[in-house]
Amino acid sequence: MSDERVDSDRTRLLRRALRLEWLTVGWNAVEGVIAVVAALAAGSVALLGFGIDSFVETVSGAVILWRLGAERRARDEARIDRVEGMARRGVAISLWLLALYVAADATTALVSGERPSASAVGVALLVVSLAVMKWLANSKRAVAIALHSHAMEADAAQTDFCWKLSAVALVGLVANAVLGWWWADPLAALGLAALIATEARRTWKLGAACCG
Repeated sequence: MSDERVDSDRTRLLRRALRLEWLTVGWNAVEGVIAVVAALAAGSVALLGFGIDSFVETVSGAVILWRLGAERRARDEARIDRVEGMARRGVAISLWLLALYVAADATTALVSGERPSASAVGVALLVVSLAVMKWLANSKRAVAIALHSHAMEADAAQTDFCWKLSAVALVGLVANAVLGWWWADPLAALGLAALIATEARRTWKLGAACCG
């Protein structure tokens, strides 16, 4: 295969990667707004944690967008790695702070017996999110393998993480709405906090690897 053909294929893959990232950032932004509004209306700690995390993931997606754009313009790879590493560490710190906030809020709700209302909007959003995130994760992973891109592969793993958050939050909301188990919502929020803390640790390691 000629160098010209290889460059053409890589350019096409980079364009697809950029489209997937733009879709991820856009979806996370919309998802975050809907989730936070629905959470405040229902008093759902799990849905609020999920919504705020969507905004953090939007920032993380923006970092990947910047990296892919820089790679497409053939900029200095060492500098790209350094900037990406610092950005990832910032995202990791945000995730740790979010995990602490959600854990504290969930614990307070459990102790006080604060009962959230059922949220049909929240349940519908999480069901759609499960489908969207699974498709995005699989699509990103395919492109990452074709590009041999560790950054894109890591982002696919992060989208898988968002899928897990959707699943845990959905269990809490459905248990509250269908079975009347009010405590399932803050309990799911504690599960979210644990997952977010784990993702913060992984993201920090990725940042450290980029900074070398």
